[in-house]
Amino acid sequence: MSNPGELILEPRNGQPANACVFILHGLGADGNDFEPLVPALKLPEGANVRFIMPHAPRLPVTINGGMVMPAWYDLLSMDLDRRVDEKQLQASAERIKGLVQEQIDQGIDSRRIIMAGFSQGGAVAYEVALSFPQSLGGLLALSTYFATADSIQLADANRHIPIEIHHGNFDPVVQEALGRAAYERLKAWDYTVNYHRYPMAHALCPPQVQDIGTWLSERLA
Repeated sequence: MSNPGELILEPRNGQPANACVFILHGLGADGNDFEPLVPALKLPEGANVRFIMPHAPRLPVTINGGMVMPAWYDLLSMDLDRRVDEKQLQASAERIKGLVQEQIDQGIDSRRIIMAGFSQGGAVAYEVALSFPQSLGGLLALSTYFATADSIQLADANRHIPIEIHHGNFDPVVQEALGRAAYERLKAWDYTVNYHRYPMAHALCPPQVQDIGTWLSERLA
């Protein structure tokens, strides 16, 4: 898969970054999708956070008749089993892990790096955060599912990572049952995980954006 790069937003206050938030977009979108989210989070003035929003490669997607579009991996079915191309998902996860390591190499403490993902990007975020060999600051799973729950190699370093799962109770694209299944699996594995549902479809809503800003501020205080 080709590497289409990433959108990088440096701290708004002009100071050097001492924290980093990755946001992985959904199927058919790109990193620019979440650029408007950053000012809406209303992070504290002194929060020197770099936001990195990678662009997915363009792939043929089976559920869309083989149409080529930005995708972290091929989706083979839309049913509750969510059959996916795990090799492509893991390849995307390895690319993101490389970007995380670059931030660490540049001096960002791994514990001040947050991994977030929406929908298909959230499935990659699960794989990255829970298998990364150094402790990360948090995992934010938005309207998504844990596609690699049966195959992931869990890293001891992230056994205590704070995990926040958000889902809309009217989501017609990724049924809420999938978000709940991820929560139940993680609870069974003794992870620290919170679940929040919102009266929305497959999207973000203003109360949720406020909650995300509060959660990030707490994680990166």
